[in-house]
Amino acid sequence: MTSRASGAPADVYIGLMSGTSLDGISAAAVRFAARGATYGSGPGEPELLGFCTYPYAQRDRHRLERAIHEGATTAEWCQLGFDMGAWLAGAAVGVLAESGVARSSVRAIGSHGQTVWHEPGRSTWQIGEAAVIAERTGLDVVSDFRVRDIAAGGQGAPLVSIADVLLFAPPAGWRALQNVGGIGNVTVVASDRGLAGVRAFDTGPGVVVIDGVVRTLRPALPFDVDGQLARRGQVIAGVVDALLADPYFAAPPPKSTGRELFDDRYVAGFVERCRSASSAATTEDIVATAVSLTARSIADAYARFIPEPVGDVLLSGGGARNPALAAAIAEALAPRGVRPFADVYFDGEAKEAVAFALLAALHIEGRAGNVPAATGASGPRILGKLTPAGDAGGGRLPRPA
Repeated sequence: MTSRASGAPADVYIGLMSGTSLDGISAAAVRFAARGATYGSGPGEPELLGFCTYPYAQRDRHRLERAIHEGATTAEWCQLGFDMGAWLAGAAVGVLAESGVARSSVRAIGSHGQTVWHEPGRSTWQIGEAAVIAERTGLDVVSDFRVRDIAAGGQGAPLVSIADVLLFAPPAGWRALQNVGGIGNVTVVASDRGLAGVRAFDTGPGVVVIDGVVRTLRPALPFDVDGQLARRGQVIAGVVDALLADPYFAAPPPKSTGRELFDDRYVAGFVERCRSASSAATTEDIVATAVSLTARSIADAYARFIPEPVGDVLLSGGGARNPALAAAIAEALAPRGVRPFADVYFDGEAKEAVAFALLAALHIEGRAGNVPAATGASGPRILGKLTPAGDAGGGRLPRPA
């Protein structure tokens, strides 16, 4: 089976995303309306046909965490790349089943993969073998989106900005689309400016420090469920002020960051700093302080680098589901109005998967997928690498160990 339906080209794309929080894989099936040929012309609101999240098994998440933070042998990295491809393929098959979309209607899969290293402006590495996805799904796969932007002198991030411009610009005025995944990133768009009005960059930590603190102090918990720990704690005075002095926060855009900065050592240092500042600090206090770091770093970024009169902020990503974090961000950004992305469009956790579906569509159409004003690249570039469809046999490949 091929990835092209007979007759008119299919207009459904699958987007796959696994973020820095290492929670699992998000998969979206989305239909895009016809786009004009001019770069920057948008399709209007996408039709989300299906969305699923597939949490990693604890063993698999630990394998990824160990490899990223502690290192791995060449053989282990190689196996992880193929296993990740199988997990991504499973997510793609799952969202097709959930959405009821025929495989023959899907033009291609856009797979971000799992970032294991990202050094802005120098190098980036996402694993998840596209050939495995293509073989197991029988669909064309576009993957490895970030490397071309970096090769062109860019940061390789944020890449969701193109979706924010083409799909989610406001009907009037200015809007900020604030994603709170493992890392926070913002895109500022205007109703009538197109790519010329875009400002986008990584604001700093999203949930990566919060989750790291919770897993350190409460190992039985994967994250602060419903913000319960943070809501019972008090922010420890002085800690966030000191941390916001880190050079990253003052560096002007374009800029991006990741676990290379906000890693296990950062989390350990954060916990120690909290305990040094308050000998009576509880777990709840330390988690509340981590929430404050994320919220205040976002507000600090807006104050430093967003001169536009943004009054509307749409919050998306896994962190938007944490009531304590969402409330802290809204308070920090006041008097701007902050509301969930889902209030205007669809489930905010699907947004990044939809963005990579769009990037696959742009690749197939031969259109640039980066926003040079956001990434710092020397110009527009077609992003991604195409792996042609397999025959969907799947059984010949070994399953993950």
